[in-house]
Amino acid sequence: MQARARTQSSIAVTGGSSWVLVNASPDVLAQLRANPDLQPGRAIRDSAIVAIILVDGQVDHTTGLYMLRESVRPWPIWCTDSTFADLTRGNPVFGVLGHFCGVDRRRIELNDSFTVDAVPGVRWRALPVASKPAPYSPNREAPVAGDNLALVIEDQSSGQTVVYAPGLSAIDGEVWRAMQSAACVLVDGTFWSDDEMIRLGVSSKCARDIGHLPQDGPGGMLEWLDRLPSATRRILIHINNTNPILDETSAEAAELSRRGIEVAWDGMEITL
Repeated sequence: MQARARTQSSIAVTGGSSWVLVNASPDVLAQLRANPDLQPGRAIRDSAIVAIILVDGQVDHTTGLYMLRESVRPWPIWCTDSTFADLTRGNPVFGVLGHFCGVDRRRIELNDSFTVDAVPGVRWRALPVASKPAPYSPNREAPVAGDNLALVIEDQSSGQTVVYAPGLSAIDGEVWRAMQSAACVLVDGTFWSDDEMIRLGVSSKCARDIGHLPQDGPGGMLEWLDRLPSATRRILIHINNTNPILDETSAEAAELSRRGIEVAWDGMEITL
């Protein structure tokens, strides 16, 4: 077996010297230490991160907020109303941060574009996607639009876009149109097969049951990615540790290589 170590899924976006963190994984401190550009060292407890955007309220995308609690100012955090409910009522992360740095919550409106003032030249658009809210979400048994997002991230100087969607159980018309026009897509690579965790004895649920479209099989992510324009860079992100594509010598990894699909790795850089 040949596999490189990977931390949990987050990305950071810049248009200059300041950065937006998209999702705060439990590994956020290790990720900050590994990236000198995020450590300008201008003052005590300094960081080049000026804002945070959340695509959902899941544990693997929000636990890192606790590690960022010693900020010298409230964190500007963009999220939908449903994610705000997850993090105030279901799992009150924002309430805990109120005892430390505080939260300057900014509302994400679905399908509307927005910018982050401190990171010029980048425009964001949030698309609702089919997935599952967190187990502690007030919407767990009755999901609503906004529980989970895809982000269309545009370089305003070039007009090129990246679609970031780490949680997808299905691909609808609006998300598919965004993917087709993007220079690069970073999409849900959590599981190879629908019954992956059941076969390994680590869960009783299928991939689709918990909001993730598997790569293999009819209607799987590979079929969708094959339909994209040949120039589109296709990258799988948010890989579960049960997924055989992490073994670079596996048949599954070879299949991705044959199809021209990449697997995200720590430190990967994408320039538009």
